[in-house]
Amino acid sequence: MNNQATAPKVMKETKNKIRVDFERTDFWTRFKLKYLSFKFVKTVVWVVFRLVLLVGISYVILSPVLSKIFSSFMGKEDFVDVTVKYIAKYPTLDTYKALIVEAKYFTAFFNTLLLSLACAIIQTFVCCVVAYGFAKFRFKFNNLLFFLVIFTMVVPQETLQLSLFMKFRYFDIFNIIKLFGGEQLNLLNSYWPLIILSLGGLGFKNGLYIYMLRQYFRGVPDELEESAYLDGSGVFRTFIQIIIPLSVPMLITVFLFSFSWQWTDMFYTDLFFPKSSFVTMPDLVMIPKSLDTVYAGQSMYEAAIYNTASLLIIAPLIIMYLFCQRYLIAGIERSGIVG
Repeated sequence: MNNQATAPKVMKETKNKIRVDFERTDFWTRFKLKYLSFKFVKTVVWVVFRLVLLVGISYVILSPVLSKIFSSFMGKEDFVDVTVKYIAKYPTLDTYKALIVEAKYFTAFFNTLLLSLACAIIQTFVCCVVAYGFAKFRFKFNNLLFFLVIFTMVVPQETLQLSLFMKFRYFDIFNIIKLFGGEQLNLLNSYWPLIILSLGGLGFKNGLYIYMLRQYFRGVPDELEESAYLDGSGVFRTFIQIIIPLSVPMLITVFLFSFSWQWTDMFYTDLFFPKSSFVTMPDLVMIPKSLDTVYAGQSMYEAAIYNTASLLIIAPLIIMYLFCQRYLIAGIERSGIVG
């Protein structure tokens, strides 16, 4: 009776032991397949390599920027102290105060803001219309005209400097003013030269913007426009109500490019504003007279002042990028200029 009573118990314990041994064996097998395989080792090596590469690239990019930021808060005594590397012993805001006051930072800010906004809005709209025509319409000399648009991207600005200056110094369209006995207009030291160039599709980097928008519009299905035409919409209405809403990320990208390049432009602003009374953001790169730079660390201190001025110039662009980053990336991805 005792043997019969203990037999099921022994069998149950044996089954449990076999099941536990099987689970242990199965766990070890799965562990070896997952963590001791060549595929896993290759994945780990690739992840480590990618991490090291990203850290290295980040250091190369961020190290100069952080160095400029730290040096902008240093006093002149810190530049002759060999123990100072990044953190200032004599922190000060004198450099910022001098640049803001003597370089007329806020005046330059609003001048550049108004000029950049005007050019960016006009260029975005004009380039959008021109690019849509190149992308969706077939007309005579289409390819030749588009080649000329691309050619404007490779023509050096200096080759057009004198002709642009003389054209707007003695401005007259087809000599109409001269024909009626009037004097030619002097448009220098005003916004008109840049606005006229933007309206004519000849502004700074307009060839690039037209190319980007054309590549984007070529990816828009023709069926959308054909459906609109069947519903009675004209070309202009289709463009305004269908194409532009679909192109918002691309238009924001072009707007940001135009705004940023005009914000830091020195060529056109120096050319069309020869008088020093009109200050823009690039004019901030100067040595304020109130700062004493004549001492042992003169070169390092002056370099720090220039770096501080550059930080003040790009700070609004960084803030704008933080809010528009998503649209900028989406527009670049859809423009066809990246693989």
